[in-house]
Amino acid sequence: MSLSEAKPSLYTELALLGLLAFLWGASYPLIKIAVATIPPFSLIAARVFIAAILLSAVAWRGGHSLPRGGGIWGALLLQAFFNSIGAWTILAWGQQYIDSGLASILNSTSPIFVFLFTFLVTRHEAGARQKLIGMFFGIGGVCLIVGVDALAGLGQQVVAQLAVLLGAVLYAGAAIHGRRFKTLPPVVTAGGTMIWASICLIPLSMFIDRPWILTPSVTSMLATVALSVFSTAGALLIYFRLVRTLGSMGVASQSYLRPAIAIALGVAFLGEVFTPAIGLGLLAVIIGVAAINGLFQSIRLIR
Repeated sequence: MSLSEAKPSLYTELALLGLLAFLWGASYPLIKIAVATIPPFSLIAARVFIAAILLSAVAWRGGHSLPRGGGIWGALLLQAFFNSIGAWTILAWGQQYIDSGLASILNSTSPIFVFLFTFLVTRHEAGARQKLIGMFFGIGGVCLIVGVDALAGLGQQVVAQLAVLLGAVLYAGAAIHGRRFKTLPPVVTAGGTMIWASICLIPLSMFIDRPWILTPSVTSMLATVALSVFSTAGALLIYFRLVRTLGSMGVASQSYLRPAIAIALGVAFLGEVFTPAIGLGLLAVIIGVAAINGLFQSIRLIR
């Protein structure tokens, strides 16, 4: 299939990739609002529980049933650990101790780990040279957008920085392991992972936070609902579709877009200054994402 023939499908998938980056990028301010009166474990538990209910309802309405068999549910448990149980918990812990700019850079490294795992172990995707070029453009663009001075803290609070890096490794594992669910509708895969996350995180939140004694504000509750519906349920539906169409490296490349979207929103709505470095970083990120997803050559989308 030539690039000209693939354009409509490819552009649709890249638009969805941008939407995914926006939804997951929006989770950061929503979490900041929610944790003002809701402890982190209770927030994450509510997030996955609401998403599990919504995704199950969508699956039922679409005529889909939950999968049967211990093997597939075991795989979904591992996916839930990569995507949410492990990644969200360790990232939340690490981000308590390091600046958000440095955390953004460290967290944007998941495509690097996807590339390394793919090149050295799984070898399930072609185009290594183009993906490598795109990977370096992407991480360089993130550094320019966030600010190179954010790297000044590198080497301090080493354990917390390693925790954030481990979160990026888990996200990479999610992008690769998610290929196992190509035969399942995305809504079923997303719903199954959130069911597992609910089973694991709700008891943990009850033990740690005792949520029945909490008095959350209306603002925090609304932020939690938005986080659950849009940045979790909706985002996971898109995510598992893109794992099938753009592949592991392609879906992981959205981590480069999140800081870019955050900066663009800040310039548009918060009066933040658009500098030449930010402009250069945005260009580098766009080139990197385009290269990783094969926009510069004839491609065949991964099916």
